[in-house]
Amino acid sequence: MLVTVQDGRAVAIGGDPQHEFTRGFLCQKMARYLERVYHRDRLLHPLRRVGPKGSGQFERIGWDEALDIIACRLTEIAASDAGPQAILPYSYCGTMGKIQSESLDRRFFHRLGASLLDRTICASAGAFGYRYTMGTGQGMDPEAFAESRYIINWGSNTVETNSHLWVRMLEARRRGAKIVTIDPRPSSTAARSDWHLAPLPGTDAALALGLMHVIFRDGLQDDDYLAKACLGTDALRERVLTDYAPDRVAQITCLAVADIETLAREYATTSPAAIRINYGMQRHAGGGMAIRTAACLPAIIGAWRHRAGGALLSTSALFPFNLAGLHRPDLVPAGTRTINMNSLAEALHGELPGPKVEALFVYNSNPAAVCPDRQKVLSGLRRDDLFTVVLEQFPTDTVDYADIVLPATTQLEHVDLHHAYGHHWVQLNEPVIAPQGECRSNTDVFRELARRMGFEPKLFDVSDRDLAREALWEFSGQQPAGFAGITVDKLSSEGTQRLRLSDQPPYADGHFGTPSGKCEFFCQRLADAGFDPLPTFIPPAESAQSAPALAERYPLQMVCPPAAHFLNSTFVETDTLRRRAGEPELEISRDDAAMRGIEPGQKVRVSNDRGTFLAVARVSNEQRPGVVVAPGIWWGKFACDGANANCTTSTRIADFGGGATFFDNLVEVVAVDG
Repeated sequence: MLVTVQDGRAVAIGGDPQHEFTRGFLCQKMARYLERVYHRDRLLHPLRRVGPKGSGQFERIGWDEALDIIACRLTEIAASDAGPQAILPYSYCGTMGKIQSESLDRRFFHRLGASLLDRTICASAGAFGYRYTMGTGQGMDPEAFAESRYIINWGSNTVETNSHLWVRMLEARRRGAKIVTIDPRPSSTAARSDWHLAPLPGTDAALALGLMHVIFRDGLQDDDYLAKACLGTDALRERVLTDYAPDRVAQITCLAVADIETLAREYATTSPAAIRINYGMQRHAGGGMAIRTAACLPAIIGAWRHRAGGALLSTSALFPFNLAGLHRPDLVPAGTRTINMNSLAEALHGELPGPKVEALFVYNSNPAAVCPDRQKVLSGLRRDDLFTVVLEQFPTDTVDYADIVLPATTQLEHVDLHHAYGHHWVQLNEPVIAPQGECRSNTDVFRELARRMGFEPKLFDVSDRDLAREALWEFSGQQPAGFAGITVDKLSSEGTQRLRLSDQPPYADGHFGTPSGKCEFFCQRLADAGFDPLPTFIPPAESAQSAPALAERYPLQMVCPPAAHFLNSTFVETDTLRRRAGEPELEISRDDAAMRGIEPGQKVRVSNDRGTFLAVARVSNEQRPGVVVAPGIWWGKFACDGANANCTTSTRIADFGGGATFFDNLVEVVAVDG
């Protein structure tokens, strides 16, 4: 971003035309970032709760008093019979820079001996699944999509969530490429693609296996690449030819046999072919296996031979930050438990092994809005014996339940170091304005708490810029090849730097990061962990096919992707974006609406055994019958009933990596009078 500052105030914001990937434009969310910085509701001073939990009633206090209260309470709990593992930090990517997101905060809680948090709410199942096949997280260079001839957006609403990559796809289309989108929802990307296929939610692995059947049956595979670069080809071929014929896959996915056949042939015979795999397809019981299975397709047709062929999940794994130097995992006491962040509801109710959580420290996250089984989470947050601290920029739903609230800085007000999920550039985030009010950065807060608790100064008396140097391995004497010559000083003086990567396709000759060095269709590591070692289809936990008795009561499958104007629960506070989003909506097919007497624009109640929320019906001819979509994530305080879609979602864990299963969610929808 480029920020214009006059008299100490940021007055304009825009993209950097010198950035080779983003090319001078911001997404619609970040283009409104100054509204966040100077918002009337911005938290500017420390607060102490004076009303009931959930009421949002606070009084202003000073920083010293706030930090003293926190340090005293954490010390008391750590010294009690419950011990420090009764303290739980809760954070994710509300601040995505490596310094403000995962440096001194990790050191602080590791040194304290607090419970560890397994940060799995977004991408872990898919990341694990991809690595089981590929060995590393590396995929295509996003810039190469402009040269592809056949592009599949699979579980990705690229137009709204990855707009700079969509520009590359449009460049490819102008050169003759075809763009296909696979998504149960008629998203913006689906509407702008050349072809949209809408399988039932959670059936993506079956579709991928059906494509493999056609490719092997019709001899469209790249036998030379399979022989030299892949492991388990014969076993995979036998499985898909035996178990995943197009007619069976059509029954599972509710796609037409002809469409499955056509997609397989077009993908296998149009080179170079690229797949943008994204996280929409992983939020199911078999989500990790679905990503793993789709990741096998490029190797079967030899797409990795080409720079513009292959697959892309995320580029984040290519940034070799010194996380051990930032986090200091050596400080973690032996035997410390780990709590999956998707299980916050159970953790707050003492339903997990180990001590009951007595203190919750939230930063970079809004669990009262984003966690599954929201009603149970809120019940836990209401506990009188739970001490809750929230370090935040705005009065979120979670802030309303805090005992102490600390005001946090924005990206314009602190130092940070940024990598990317969607390109290969690293940059230093320089502060351009002074912190508003009494706001402090995350690192400043944890420095002060560490000092009050008597922790070793050498761990915490380190500047943010030196933490960035630590992350870039500048103190080690030898940087990883990807960071060669990239330093804080260079980033400061010259601007963003591209990772030192080869321009050649990463797997043109094989050389995958797996133990075998090959693309592992057969994965012994999965077998050793008790999973099927071959790609397979794991049905969603909640669907008409997998849970027919439940579907009798709750016949609609609901998915809840981010709304176009929000980034999960971030930006909900921004007036312009919230007005554009309107109000909580439910996208429903015309047939499903008619069966329930639901009119377009009518208020509806969405419910299951876990909870309920209200939304406005958006009736569509394009929406697949049997599937409803609730874009989110709305804060409860901005909804007429104080609820959101996560009142209905489950804390069930996915197959790999402890991932979330937000999209395994059967519901019923009824019209609301008045």
